[in-house]
Amino acid sequence: MMRCPPFSYRAPTTVDEAVRILAGEGPRAMLLAGGTDLVPNMKRRQQTPPVLVSLRRVAGLREVTADGASVTVGAGLTLAQLAAHPLLRPWTAFGRAADSVATPHIRNAGTLGGNLCLDTRCNYYDQNYEWRKAIDFCMKRGEGGDGWAMRNDAPQGSVCWVAPGSKRCWAVSSTDSAPALIALGAEVTLCSTAGKRTIPLADLYRDDGIDYLAKRPDELLSEVRLGDPSGWRSTYWKLRRREAFDFPVLSVAAAVKLASDGTVLDARLVFGAVASHPVVALAAQKLVGARLTDEAIDAVAAEASKHAKPLDNTDFSLGWRKRVAKAYVAGALRELRGDDPSLLGPHARRAAALRPF
Repeated sequence: MMRCPPFSYRAPTTVDEAVRILAGEGPRAMLLAGGTDLVPNMKRRQQTPPVLVSLRRVAGLREVTADGASVTVGAGLTLAQLAAHPLLRPWTAFGRAADSVATPHIRNAGTLGGNLCLDTRCNYYDQNYEWRKAIDFCMKRGEGGDGWAMRNDAPQGSVCWVAPGSKRCWAVSSTDSAPALIALGAEVTLCSTAGKRTIPLADLYRDDGIDYLAKRPDELLSEVRLGDPSGWRSTYWKLRRREAFDFPVLSVAAAVKLASDGTVLDARLVFGAVASHPVVALAAQKLVGARLTDEAIDAVAAEASKHAKPLDNTDFSLGWRKRVAKAYVAGALRELRGDDPSLLGPHARRAAALRPF
C-alpha cells in the first residue's frame, strides 16, 4: 500500500487565515481541497509538501451568488454540486464539463478550484516512484528526496521522455472545467495577503508542463465569475477510452452567441488535453457574421484542428487524436446549431472520427 509522506496539517476557517498561512509557510505549503489529485500524487512522491492547508472548513468558498445576469461561483464547491446547481444551467458547457469528470465518488469530493489547478499529466510522469526511477525520472519530477514539489533542489531527470530532444516538459493539461469556462469568458479571483486580483481564466495558464500556472504559491483561487449568458449557446465534448472514468485525451468547448436570425455574433473554441494549457482556437472568429451552415462549420473545424497538436503523452495514437479534433469541433458546432443531440452522442462521435488504432 502506498502511503503519503509525513506532513503538517493546517485547517483555517476563512480565506484571510488561509492566505496568511500560505504567506508564512512559503512554497513549503500546498492547498488541500478535495484531494482527489494531490493525495495520489503525494503517494507517488510526485508532490511532497511539508504543510497541507485544508480548505474544507472555509465556508465562504462554497457559495454561488447571482449579480444580475452574472454569477460568482466559489472555488470550494464540488463538481457534483456545480453540475446540479440550478443557477448554473444557462452555462451549459460548464455543467457538462463538471459532470464529465471521473466518477460520482470523485465528483462528490473534487472541487472547482482543484480541477482548475489540476497538475499536468503524462504517461511517463503518472507512475509510481519505482517505475519512474527505472527510467531515470524526467524533468518534471525527479527522485524527490526531501524536496516538496515539482521544482526543488532534489535530484531531477534532465529528459522529457515525450520529446527527448526538447528543453521543456510537455506534460498535458487535463482539466475539464477550464476549457469550458474559458469558452464562456470566465474570470477568476486570486487572493493573497497583498489583496485580490481578478484575471481572465485563460491568463491563469502557461504553456509549460512544469510551471503551468500563473498563480503564485502564496495565492488562493477563491472564485470564478461568469458573465451574462444571454444569446449564448455552449457545449462540451470529451474523448476518453472509458466514458465513465478517464481523464480527457481530447476535449472541445464551444460557445456561440447568435442573433435572432441565426447569425453568429461571437464564437469561441477551446481545446483541452492537447497541450500543457487549454488552447484557444482563434479560427472560431471566422464564424462571426455568418450562419452555422455545414460549409462554414467544416471550414472552421478544419482550421481550428490545426491548433490541436497532441503528443505521445496520453492515451490513443496521436495521429488519430488529431483527426478526432476536427470531428469533435464540427460535431459541437452542429449541436449548437440545433442538430438532434441523439445523433451526436459519445458513440456517434467516436464512430464518426474513425478508429483509434
